[in-house]
Amino acid sequence: MRLDKFLKVSRLIKRRTLAKEVAGQGRITINGNKAKASSIVSVGDEMTIRFGQKVVTLEVTSLKDAAHKDEADSLYRVISEEKVD
Repeated sequence: MRLDKFLKVSRLIKRRTLAKEVAGQGRITINGNKAKASSIVSVGDEMTIRFGQKVVTLEVTSLKDAAHKDEADSLYRVISEEKVD
């Protein structure tokens, strides 16, 4: 599954266009490599996303083409959340 679609389905980022912008700015890595919006996400991948003053590291646990709001957070597991100055 494409990175931008995963971020939207998992509700980590609300809109797919916003996910493309964030990836284009180099704020997302998958398994330590900078990711583009078109990067392929697989189960077991470790992803790091920089949201303003916060860095979230998570593991992809499952992939779905669509997910309801209550099951969206089951697509990933948060490993760590750090504040950055």
